[in-house]
Amino acid sequence: MKIIETERLYLRELVLDDKEELSKVLSDSESMRHYPEPFSEEKVENWILWNIDSYQKYHHGLWAVILKDGDQFIGDCGITMQNIDNELLPEIGFHIIKDYWNNGYATEAALGCKQYAFDVLGYSKIFSYTTLDNIPSQRVARNIDMQTYKMFEKNGEKQIVQVAYNND
Repeated sequence: MKIIETERLYLRELVLDDKEELSKVLSDSESMRHYPEPFSEEKVENWILWNIDSYQKYHHGLWAVILKDGDQFIGDCGITMQNIDNELLPEIGFHIIKDYWNNGYATEAALGCKQYAFDVLGYSKIFSYTTLDNIPSQRVARNIDMQTYKMFEKNGEKQIVQVAYNND
């Protein structure tokens, strides 16, 4: 079932059968360089289960990103509830398989999620949260009209939080 559809992509709920494809991004050291470490097979499975739980609890989570051309799985993108500097906030996150980087897919999927957060979920604000050195993620946030909300330090690393407001 399609949750969000854009010009080139659609987003649907993740299922355990996505584990092998999702591992192509979550277990890749280059793709996960802004995480403590790439995910093991078990951690990828737990990631999917966490999102399935989020669908029930919040009516959103990270969804599978599917390229319409060829019905190809290219990563995940969606809205998760994140503890950001001691506030529970809705955050847009994404992971795109590196073979598909630099084609605008992360921006396209994130923009669809931003509209979904405002139009369907009724959020008045949506956030993006990353380490200060994760320039590609910050660029995606700027591309969907997010601006710097605040910066703080966590585990000795500078973090940046960006925000978009629903201006109806």
